[in-house]
Amino acid sequence: MNPPFWRQGSFPSGSTADPAVQPYWSVPLADLLASLQVGPRGLSQEQAAERLRRHGPNSLAAPTRSGAPELLLRQFTSPIILILAAAALLSFLLDSPVDGLIILVIVLVSGLLGFIQEHGAEGAVRELLRTVELRTNVWRDGAELIIPSTAVVPGDIVLLSAGASIPADARLIEERDLSVDEAALTGESFPVNKQVGEYPAATPLSGRLNLLHLGTHVVSGTGRAVVVQTGRGTAFGAIAARMRLRRSETEFERGVRRFGYLLLEVTLTLVVAIFAFNVYLQRPVIDSFLFSLALGVGLTPQLLPAVISVNLASGARRMARRQVIVKRLASIENFGSMDVLCSDKTGTLTEGEAQVQFAWGVEGTDSARTLLLAYANATFQSGYVNPIDTAIKGRGPLDLEGWSKLDEVPFDFLRKRQSVLLAHRGQSVLVTKGALNRVLEVCTTAERSDGSVVPIEAVREGLQERYRSLSAEGYRQLGVAVREDLTGAVATRESERGMRFVGLVALSDPLKPAIASTVAELRGLGVRLKLITGDNALIAARIGREAGLLEPEVITGSQLLSISDQALPLRAQACDIFAEVEPNQKERLIAALRRAGHVVGYMGDGINDAPALHAADVGLSVQGAVDVAKEAADIVLLEQDLAVLADGIREGRTTFANTLKYVFMATSANFGNMFSMAGASLLLPFLPLLPKQILLTNLLTDLPEMTIATDRVDRDWIERPRRWSIPFIQRFMLTFGLVSSLFDYLTFAVLLWVLRGDPAQFRTGWFVESVISAASIVLVVRTRGPLLRSRPSRPLMLATLVVVLLTLLLPYSPLAAPFGFVPLPASFLALLALILLAYVLAAEAAKGWFYRQTVNA
Repeated sequence: MNPPFWRQGSFPSGSTADPAVQPYWSVPLADLLASLQVGPRGLSQEQAAERLRRHGPNSLAAPTRSGAPELLLRQFTSPIILILAAAALLSFLLDSPVDGLIILVIVLVSGLLGFIQEHGAEGAVRELLRTVELRTNVWRDGAELIIPSTAVVPGDIVLLSAGASIPADARLIEERDLSVDEAALTGESFPVNKQVGEYPAATPLSGRLNLLHLGTHVVSGTGRAVVVQTGRGTAFGAIAARMRLRRSETEFERGVRRFGYLLLEVTLTLVVAIFAFNVYLQRPVIDSFLFSLALGVGLTPQLLPAVISVNLASGARRMARRQVIVKRLASIENFGSMDVLCSDKTGTLTEGEAQVQFAWGVEGTDSARTLLLAYANATFQSGYVNPIDTAIKGRGPLDLEGWSKLDEVPFDFLRKRQSVLLAHRGQSVLVTKGALNRVLEVCTTAERSDGSVVPIEAVREGLQERYRSLSAEGYRQLGVAVREDLTGAVATRESERGMRFVGLVALSDPLKPAIASTVAELRGLGVRLKLITGDNALIAARIGREAGLLEPEVITGSQLLSISDQALPLRAQACDIFAEVEPNQKERLIAALRRAGHVVGYMGDGINDAPALHAADVGLSVQGAVDVAKEAADIVLLEQDLAVLADGIREGRTTFANTLKYVFMATSANFGNMFSMAGASLLLPFLPLLPKQILLTNLLTDLPEMTIATDRVDRDWIERPRRWSIPFIQRFMLTFGLVSSLFDYLTFAVLLWVLRGDPAQFRTGWFVESVISAASIVLVVRTRGPLLRSRPSRPLMLATLVVVLLTLLLPYSPLAAPFGFVPLPASFLALLALILLAYVLAAEAAKGWFYRQTVNA
């Protein structure tokens, strides 16, 4: 007997079915449930656990069996590290086993340090992500449970409502006015109304109305569905596998990649040139090769991946303490670089809790009938639970006895209307509410307070004047209309015509008390807030002025249609308020701002915000957002408050500053030392440092820099957004590298002409000077201001002192002989102290000159 078809692997996603496997959209629902071995009570917890083990997590990512070993292995996958290890093994076998072993041990210790740092960072991030992980309502053991979406398995019965993401590919069991946005999968811009039933095997993907797919989300209505495929077995998973989908590269990731290219060019040039010259000078080939590779390792900031991971994880933990949860670590750097923030007004500028102020009839007087009809519409609709319907229902309870629901036409962002077909006293009544102008456009008559009916044109001008006046006062208005000549129990979008206007409902959403100061605070941080809202221009202008936005000019959605893609970047960055904007226009605005050179954040929490969240450099949502918005976001705020956002921006900039500090430290000291060593190897009759000594130098100088995530950051790093600048890093590397090399050559002169040291003394003296000078420069370049005015963090200072002490003691310890070191005379140590003091003072002077010469650094 063949196993149930849901176990047989992938299901056909094309227009024809494999005859050996019957497509699950075409079989009777009872047969499907039987094959999935699921009954009315849903799966048991034991069944679910067994299927999770069998099928793996419900995720598009490949399952990882053992994260720690893979992470450890990754520390040693750099080509230059692999070549160095191979050469060390060759040395171990052919020439000097002690030297080869020492080199391998140093490489291993460096890798272990990176592994410990990154592994701890990954663990901390996993804990934080559990705070905002997507969850799904399922029916198990006869009860509703909320579980992580990754724990959904084939056979699970999922419970769906408006705003929920579809967690896997599923077959619909029951539905009530269920409408699903499938644009991500099929490209269809309009929501699809789903239906229970069977469809022929040859039905194309877009025509299978009984299926729900991962990657889509519910727009309105409710439903139950049984999961058939999860993770990479879904239709979306198959597309992702074929296209190898990945999110676009962030600004920070681009900076790291360009920095890597810069280092690669310099390293390859140096390694090849030094190796060729040493061979030309007839030095041992293996020693020359190891020396050249060790130089390459010395120039490369090996711990950069670990330092980035630790910095990002530390930043994520600090941000979590400020109620900001980071889902995608690389977005922290973009968060700090962000200079434009686009946001809706609801819940960010305003309290986010709408309040019904009054319900008027056509004449502009209080109308109980208008309020009752709006209340009935809000009560019986089963779509997305929104603040407006909540506010209207809050005016109740009103008496709805004798009213019952027949059908519904869900709200969508094109019509901007929501209709409910109700039965009342044996009659079908279509009750519609929505944006006032969108309701008026489907009305032909209006109902006065005395019950008389007049043509809509007789009252349109008065209604429009009232609309403008109330909008200027900050009121949001909904139109309410009815149609009573329908027959049957079905309503469609076409039913919204020939309606009778009844009145309007006015709502208010007051500004948050401290919003003006918060907007000013963001502006002080170099972040310009732009309001993008679907509300009318008069309301948006009033809210914007009261909130303190700089440019009160308003561009409407209709005006955006007439602005070309070439002109929009200039218009978008000059204006701060965009009103009456359609969902697809949000994405266009964000793309235009990015083309203008801005790092753009977008804050949204609604069903229609996902495309804009994806388009932004930083997608921001809130804990209470609908699933589809929270899933698309890079960062989730546990509090819907711009003040929390300002704190998060500061933390993002702190993280970015500390990451760049490591780059500055590593490139300045490493480049100077390696450049000096390359030159010395060509001038001296012996190698200035042995390969094992170079690697030990690199290891010891990295130790203080591993604590950089704990360091304090100067105020000027926080006050404005900063971005990667490879030309700036190049200038920094050359300036401080040359200063470092100058004092290296001064040390050479002291060692050769004053101390008249032999090769062992030369190497020992320069090793001590190299490590201590590199540790000292950390304290100099970590701040733009004078060294004594900016105290380093305690871990950084302690690590620096420990490295200096170890370096001074090493030539007198039992480890001296294996590493080729000898004790140094007291006279040299005294001269070394003077050289180091001069070096620090010169670096301080160079720093002041460098930042004065660098404009907009």
